[in-house]
This record gives sequence, C-alpha cells and structure tokens, in this order.
Amino acid sequence: MPMHGDLERIYADVLARNPGEREFHQAVREVLESIGPAVDKHPEYADAKIVERICEPERQIIFRVPWEDDRGAIHINRGFRVEFNSALGPYKGGLRFHPTVLLGTVKFLGFEQVFKNALTGLPIGGGKGGSDFDPKGRSDREVMRFCQSFMTELYRHIGEYTDVPAGDIGVGSREIGYLFGQYKRITNRYESGVLTGKGLNYGGAQVRREATGYGCAFFVEEMLRARGETFDGKDVVVSGSGNVAIYTIEKVHQLGGRVVACSDSSGFVHDPKGIDLELIKDLKEVRRERIGAYAEERGGEATFVTDRSVWEVPCAVALPSATQNEIDEADAAALVRGGCIAVGEGANMPTTPAGARVLLEAGVSFGPGKAANAGGVATSALEMQQNASRDSWSFAHSEERLRDIMIGIHARCFETAEEYGMPGNYVAGANIAAYARVAEAMLALGLV
Repeated sequence: MPMHGDLERIYADVLARNPGEREFHQAVREVLESIGPAVDKHPEYADAKIVERICEPERQIIFRVPWEDDRGAIHINRGFRVEFNSALGPYKGGLRFHPTVLLGTVKFLGFEQVFKNALTGLPIGGGKGGSDFDPKGRSDREVMRFCQSFMTELYRHIGEYTDVPAGDIGVGSREIGYLFGQYKRITNRYESGVLTGKGLNYGGAQVRREATGYGCAFFVEEMLRARGETFDGKDVVVSGSGNVAIYTIEKVHQLGGRVVACSDSSGFVHDPKGIDLELIKDLKEVRRERIGAYAEERGGEATFVTDRSVWEVPCAVALPSATQNEIDEADAAALVRGGCIAVGEGANMPTTPAGARVLLEAGVSFGPGKAANAGGVATSALEMQQNASRDSWSFAHSEERLRDIMIGIHARCFETAEEYGMPGNYVAGANIAAYARVAEAMLALGLV
C-alpha cells in the first residue's frame, strides 16, 4: 500500500532518528501505510504533529543490571523500559527477558502496545520493557537475584498510576513474584496494581494466564463469523508451544476447531487427528522438553519435522503464536495454497509485510497482533481494576469480560475499515481506530 506523502516524510525522519532498529521501523511503517485516510479526514491531527509525537517515546530508560550466579560469578545485563505514550492512561505493557532483547526490540513492542491498548477501549497507555538476560537454564535463586537487581532500578520509574509492567517472553509467574516482592520491600507499600500477571494468592486475576490465547481464538471466531463461517470441524495450525500457543489450542478445541500442528524452535509436530493438549501441557509446562518428544509419545499418530515450515501443513485457520516475522512471503503463499481463510496473530508482528500482502491479496481474513492478541493486556487491565477495588472475580466472569472486550475490538476494526472504504481490511481498521483514539486524547491534553 503506497504511503501518504506527509507520512512518507515522517517515516524517513523515523529511520534517520532511529538507525539500525529494523523491527521498530517495520512496526511504524505498517501503521503509517494504513492511516493516510484518517490524516486526510482530520487535518487537526497534522497541525498538532500527532503522528510525529506518537512515533517518539515519551521516555526511554536503559540501565545496568548486575547480579551474581550460584557459583559466585558476576554478570552484567542491560535493562530497558520504554514508556511510549500515556495519553489514555498509565503506561502498560510487558517485560521480556531474552538474549535477543535490544532497545529497538523494546521500542517496536512499545509502539505496538500503544495501538493494542487503545483498541481495548480501556484507560491504559502503552509501554514495554525487558532485558537481554536469559532465564533458561538458570536456577530459581539465580532468577530471583537477577529480578531483585532489575527491580532495584526499575522501581523508581513505575507505579499503579504511572507505569504498570506485566510478563512477556521469559517472564512468567515466577519472575513476576520475585519482581513484586522486591518492589514491595523497597517501597514498603503493598501496591498490588503496580504489576500484573501476579499469582492468584497475592492479587492476581483469573484467566490472566489464558488470556492472550483465549482472546486470539475469540477474535478469530468473530472474523470467521463475519465470513459466515465458524471453527466447527476446521483444521487449525498454531505455531509455538508456550503459554500463548497452549491456551490458543485449548480455546480453539472448545470452539469446535481441531489443531493439527504446533511447534517450537526445534521443529514442529503434525498430528492429523488433533493435538493432544494435555500431553503438550505436560511436556512444556511440567517437563520442559522439546516438541519432538510429543511425536515419540504419540507413536505413529504424529510426525516430528525439523527441516520445513509449520505453515506448509494444510489448514483453514493459522494462528502464529511464537515470535516476530515467522510468516514470510513464501509461508503466506503456502498457507493460501493449503486453503487458509483466516490468520490471527497471537504473537507480536509474526507476519512480515510481504507475507501480510500475500494474505490480504488472496482474500484471507487477517487479524493483526495489535487486535488479535490484545486479550492479554485487556485482562491485565481487569487485574488492575480488581486490585484497585480490593476485589476478586470468578473465572467465568473474567472470561466473559475478556470475550466481550475481544468482540468489541473486532467490531471497532471491522466497522472502521468499512467507514474508510476498506471492508474486511482488519490491518487498516485496527490502525485507524487505535490512531484516532490516541490522537483525540493527545489533542485534548495539549502540547505535552
């Protein structure tokens, strides 16, 4: 899609000001290619330099994280928190612990988070953080010491009315517990709403663990309904086998679909009769084994493949739930050949721009991550509500709130795309709807 002239100039400036940050460049371009019609319709946004301000984080924090391992060796990692935009509420977004984390990674995730959070309709701004620390292979005590050192710096920048981190890749309930414990110790406050993704026995919310996967399935269910379809009897492929993938599989099965393949970094398994979810949970959440063990335990019913893409498995619905840029142009073409009619991004930006073009041109319903995987942050906001009111909701009530939110996100994307003459284009609908909501708030708050 050609970019609006003024937006092309803004994008060139983003490239010049943020050299080498390819993922951030990709995320910005994907949005700017969509919002031209909104820029033309609302000249007041241009006069206030809204786009330029949205593309520049309000605050970027980088800090040193020294910690000691079990052998007494000292390690130095780098910590990040990018507080991107607070026009709609306190910064909200996860922490990622992974050796690939760089400032550009965090900026891309934070930029996406601004739009994702706006689509929820909830009063939360966007931010993201993390570290190049790798928790894999580390003992609980090593992870605790790292988290305590990380929070010793981060605590001064966060708060329930300022910035509310959550988990992401490499940051689960264990890490959140250690982070919250150190925050409580340093501040001498039991400020439950400062972190989300907490354990249920100290302020966490029902459905938070399941939320991103469940939410993605709910969103895709609405996309299918808009096409006059349902999940019933359809073969589905889900990439990944972590938290998002596991609970995507669980909800797809409950909605009548049959997930026939999933993956990890070592390869993928294809089980034509349907993935045995309990076995996947045991392998990944309990034994922490590679996905190949699934095929071994299923005997001849499942195949483990290491040298091909999981997207070559024929399916009606594809749900990429692993990491960014996992579906390229060739993968997208394979999905189209395999009869795919809907793709919902459970991960953040898992489809390359070329891949997305192939899917859209083929008439595949394509739900971008900022819409399809917003269930996680939406439920984090619900956790903040419960913490603020000293309340605790049932699983059923929390899941119903999540489903209502995802239905609302789908409606905003679908209706906005139609309003701007691009029916069925969820990418444009999501970007324009989110941009308009943030822009209106920024106009109201003045030049800040």
